Amino acid sequence: MVEKGTALLRKLEINVAEAEKRTGKNTVNMQETYTVYLIEIRPAETVPEGGTPAAPDTLWRRYSEFELLRTYLLVTYPYVIVPPLPEKRAEFVWHKLSADNLDPDFVERRRVGLENFLLRVASHPVLSNDKIFFLFLTEVSNRTHIYTYADSRLKSLSAMFRVKNPDKRFTALKHYSDELNTVISQLLRVRARVADRLYGVYKVHGNYGRVFSEWSAIEKEMGDGLQSAGHHMDTYAASIDDILEEEEHYADELKEYLFYTDAVRSVCRKHELIQYELEMAAQDLAHKKQQKEELATGTVRIFSLKGMTSKLFGQESQEQRESRLATLEQSIREGEETVKEKNAECQEFVRTAWEDIERFKEQKDKDLREALIGYAIMQISMCKKVWISMGCFSFCPQFWYSSTNSCPDDFLDVTQILTGNILQTF
Repeated sequence: MVEKGTALLRKLEINVAEAEKRTGKNTVNMQETYTVYLIEIRPAETVPEGGTPAAPDTLWRRYSEFELLRTYLLVTYPYVIVPPLPEKRAEFVWHKLSADNLDPDFVERRRVGLENFLLRVASHPVLSNDKIFFLFLTEVSNRTHIYTYADSRLKSLSAMFRVKNPDKRFTALKHYSDELNTVISQLLRVRARVADRLYGVYKVHGNYGRVFSEWSAIEKEMGDGLQSAGHHMDTYAASIDDILEEEEHYADELKEYLFYTDAVRSVCRKHELIQYELEMAAQDLAHKKQQKEELATGTVRIFSLKGMTSKLFGQESQEQRESRLATLEQSIREGEETVKEKNAECQEFVRTAWEDIERFKEQKDKDLREALIGYAIMQISMCKKVWISMGCFSFCPQFWYSSTNSCPDDFLDVTQILTGNILQTF
């Protein structure tokens, strides 16, 4: 799903080859079990015929180091929708799948997700050129000190700002992100519930398989057919584990964009912060200009402590007034420069952020379309296998279609319509 559109991916092949469980001591000197992931990079030049590819450069990274890298990217590139990491603990899973973050199946899925994260960053036109990202791929030593300054800046982004004149484009983007989050969350919940029910249906057929096998022992004329039916029932029941594991792959692709919605909202919050700083600078400048006007004319428009003091103790001398005017004029010039800089910063942020937002939307449409079409094709293929495996019941009218080794046309039409409806949701 990641295209080699940047110079970095054209030069390097990046893989997270394997995961390994380790035991060590944490920061409070307590023993813990954790997982590390092996990153492999090698030159992407074509290997000559008969030659051998160069050995990859390798290093091990923990999940927490990936988190530090993403935190650094979030702070350094506030206008970029930074790709999300795979989930730290399993969510939206059917109940037969383990939610343990050390479970081998979950670790394998997270390994794939971490590789996809690196490829997403490496394919981004801005993030791929970052030196720290390159060091993350090549530098063996742990360089966590590079990211320490990020925490304080991220904390400021978590605060709520009351912007007087919010940008309608970013307000709409926030609603878009919330709606996308809601739709994908509902789809994942429904998928988990359906997977639970499907698992139960398939496993019930395992009981049918035993019944048919025992039945075949006491039937003379139908014995072979019943035994064959029992065998097909057992095969049908056993297939559900592989089916749901394959479904989990498509669920992970949806989860990636569920987590992407947080990255989109993060860009909106950063724009609100810049907009808030611009409004505060403009408000401070307006207040200083009002003070200058009042000082120059000798009139006070609003109640103030200084105005009350001047009435009680007399007016300022001419020298004091001129000194204050000079100070205010200097402060106003500085304030005008600050407003100009903040305005330019805001405009530049909007320009660069909107470029990345448009790139993200195009990528999202392409990836989700491919994922949902792949999921629909997998479901059609699964149903075809079911019809074929149930061919032994051709003596029953309800299984007549199985003898053709294909699904009814009506079923295919309904599946295509359903797929189209899901795609329109996004």
